Amino acid sequence: MVPIEVQAPRCPNSEGGFSVPKRPKLNRYALACAMLASTNSILLGYDIGVISGAVLYIKESLKISQTQVEILVGSLNVCSLIGSLASGKTSDYIGRRYTIVLAAATFFSGALLMGFAPSYPFLMAGRIIAGIGVGYSLMISPVYTAELSPSMTRGLLSSLPEVFITVGILLGYICNYALSGLPQHLNWRLMLGLAAIPAVGIAFGVIVMPESPRWLVVQGRLDEARRVLIRTSENEDEAELRLKEITHAAASAASSSNDSDKNNWHGQGVWKELLWRPSRSTRRILLTAVGINFFMQASGNDAVIYYLPEVFRGAGITNKRVLFGIDVIMGTTKACFVMVSAFFLDRCGRRPLLLLGSGGMTFSLIVLGLASKFLEHQAHNPMWAIIVSVIAVCADVSFFSIGLGPITWVYSSEIFPLKLRAQGSSIAISVNRLVSGLVSMTFLSVSKKITFGGIFFAFAGVMAAGTAFFYLLLPETKGKSLEEIGDLFEDSK
Repeated sequence: MVPIEVQAPRCPNSEGGFSVPKRPKLNRYALACAMLASTNSILLGYDIGVISGAVLYIKESLKISQTQVEILVGSLNVCSLIGSLASGKTSDYIGRRYTIVLAAATFFSGALLMGFAPSYPFLMAGRIIAGIGVGYSLMISPVYTAELSPSMTRGLLSSLPEVFITVGILLGYICNYALSGLPQHLNWRLMLGLAAIPAVGIAFGVIVMPESPRWLVVQGRLDEARRVLIRTSENEDEAELRLKEITHAAASAASSSNDSDKNNWHGQGVWKELLWRPSRSTRRILLTAVGINFFMQASGNDAVIYYLPEVFRGAGITNKRVLFGIDVIMGTTKACFVMVSAFFLDRCGRRPLLLLGSGGMTFSLIVLGLASKFLEHQAHNPMWAIIVSVIAVCADVSFFSIGLGPITWVYSSEIFPLKLRAQGSSIAISVNRLVSGLVSMTFLSVSKKITFGGIFFAFAGVMAAGTAFFYLLLPETKGKSLEEIGDLFEDSK
C-alpha cells in the first residue's frame, strides 16, 4: 500500500518556541476504511442541522407546544442512550463492522417514519428509532477506526466521525435553506426523510470493509487479522509488530477471564470489571472518558445548534431564510475548523488542541452572554450587537470543532484496554447522549427563566471547569499504540 504524506504545521514546544514535527504517513487503505465507517456520523450531523429549521415548520404544521418541541428535539439524544449502551455488547458479539451496518439500518427506519409521520406521536416514534441508530453509530465508528489505524495517524482517522458530523450539520442547514420555500406541510417531511438516502449507501458501503484486526485477534482469527494489518501498515514488519502487540494484549485479557473458551469471548464480565471491581488505572480511564463526554455536551454546543434560529429570533432576526442563511455560515465555519483540528491532532497532540478549544469556548460564551444581555434591554436591537452575537456563536462552535468535538471521540476510543474498549466506550458515549438530551430538552425552558444571556454564562462556567479537568487529568496519547496508552494511567499521580 502506497502511503501519502500530509503537510505538517508548526507546533508550540516546551521551550516556548516552535518546531516542525515529523510528518506522519497516511495509509490510503486505512483512510478509506475510516472514512467509510465514519460516514455513519453524517446521519447524526444531518439530523442536528436539519431539525433546527424543521421544528419551525413542524410547530406550525402539527400545532404543537414549546414543551413538545423540546421533547421532540431532545428525544433523539435521550433515546440514543439505548443504542450507546447496547452497542458495546453488540460489537463484542457480532463484530465492529456489522454493528455499523445495524446502526445505519436502524436510522434508515427512523428517518422514513419521520418523513411520512401523519401526527406528532408517529414523529416521536421515528425520533426514538433514529435515536437508537445514532447511539450505535456514535460508539462504534470511533472504536472501529481507532482499532484499525496505525498509531501515528490514529488522531486524524479517529477524528473523522466529528468531521462527518460537521459535514452532516452543514448539509442539514443547506437543506433547510433550499426546502424552506416549499409548502409547509411538505418541506419539513422532506427535510427529515431525506436522511434515509445516505443510510442505504452507508449500509452497503460498510459491507466491503474489513473487520477490526483487534476484534479478529480476540476471536482467534489471527490470519485474517494479519491480512488486515498488512494492508493498513507501511510494511509487513510494522504489521507483524502490531500483530504481536495486539496478540499480547488479547492474551493478557484472556488470562484474566474466567471463560473456558478463550477464543470465543464476546465481552463477558466486562461491566463487572469496569463498574464493580475496577483497578486503579481502570477507574482513572473511566473517569477520563466519562468526564470528557460529560463536558462535551454540558458545554451546550448541541443545544445552541439545535435552537440557533430561536436564539437569533431573540436577537431580533425574524426572517426564516435569513436565519437559515446564518446557519449555513456557521456550519461552514464549523466544518473548516474541524478539518484543521483533524490534520493537527497527530502533530500537535491532543492536550494542546483540547485546552485551546475549551479555553476559547469559555471566552466566546462569555462574549455571547454579554451580547445577549445587552440585547435583552434594548427596544431596538442595534446591528453591531447582532453581529457580535453571530461572531461569538461562530467562535464558540469553531473552538468546539478544534477541541472537544473531534478529541472526545479520539479519547473515548483509544484509552480503554482491548478487553474493555467497546463496552467502556459505550458507557462514556451513553453519558454523552444523556447529557445532550437533558440539555437539549431543557434549553428553551431554562432560557425563559434566566434568559439566553444567563444560560450562556452558565455554559461558560461549565467550560471553565472543563478546562481545569482536562489540564489536570487528561494525559497526552499522541503517537502511542493502543496497547501502550494503558501505561499512562498506571500509578499516575
